[in-house]
Amino acid sequence: MERFGRVVIVGDGGWGTALARLLVAGGTESVGLWSHDPEYAGFLARERRNPRYLPGFDLPAALAVSNDFAALAEGADLLVSAVPTGYLRAVWRGRVDQVPPATPIVSVSKGLEEETLLRPSEVLAALRGDAARICVLSGPNIAREIAAGLPAATVVGTPDRALARRVAATFGSPTFRVYSNPDRAGVELGGVLKNVIALAAGMCDGMRLGDNAKAALVSRGMLEIARLGAALGGQRVTFFGLAGLGDLLTTCMSPSSRNRTFGERLGRGERVADVAQSMTQVAEGVRSARPLHQLMHRHGLVLPILEEVYRVVHEGRSCPAALNALMTRAHKDELHDLG
Repeated sequence: MERFGRVVIVGDGGWGTALARLLVAGGTESVGLWSHDPEYAGFLARERRNPRYLPGFDLPAALAVSNDFAALAEGADLLVSAVPTGYLRAVWRGRVDQVPPATPIVSVSKGLEEETLLRPSEVLAALRGDAARICVLSGPNIAREIAAGLPAATVVGTPDRALARRVAATFGSPTFRVYSNPDRAGVELGGVLKNVIALAAGMCDGMRLGDNAKAALVSRGMLEIARLGAALGGQRVTFFGLAGLGDLLTTCMSPSSRNRTFGERLGRGERVADVAQSMTQVAEGVRSARPLHQLMHRHGLVLPILEEVYRVVHEGRSCPAALNALMTRAHKDELHDLG
């Protein structure tokens, strides 16, 4: 399958930078990295490193780094949107018109737009006026491990089989296996929903609740992901694949996970505002908890873990109080939720 030859990564965060390194190492003809900050773009281009978002890894000499979106995008035959969801509309508004309608965009953002409750690919589709050439890439992919060349797998979600195969050929390598799934909504929602459960897993770690508690939480959290994800348009089975269960496990276990780390600090007694202010990168689960909470109630679902995470991060409830609420709920038949 033919690879895309000229690829531009929009967003200089850890994941965008890791993907840029991956593409250059894989032999992509031309790879560009766009940074929203002119001064930092100059630093990246000059120093060939990204200490703010991906410290410890060099930027390949062949990687073009710039703040000039038009110059980078000209002639590109694939763009990758690696912008945090909260900034997605502002970044792409006015720039999406500089991308030919036939040029595919791969979204790798994980979150929901708070005002509209839209997924990142839906925001891009609304700005572009068409969703046909927009796909998503999601899976258990910690940026530092990908940058280090450790083996991993991911999923490209799009109903366009030909586009999926070409994206897979472009990103795939002996250390990065790319699967495809026509369920774009499910693949994307898996990356959104797991972040909230990862916050709860971090709270378990921060409160030193042990492995039994964390295993129970992740298991029950997986069911909440599948129930809400299916209600929002994903296929239930998708959430038990790489973009759901796989990403959930990585995000709940890895010390590099921003969401797990954020939750751990809350579990130790730190305040939400203080943790958020001290982190250089966004913990999407904090932002996603509010729109997901709204969607949960809109669909008439009872999802206790999501409910308690929302109360902790947005209503000031303590982690011990949230734990007590979960542990003292009325008896349930597990089989009812597994079906």
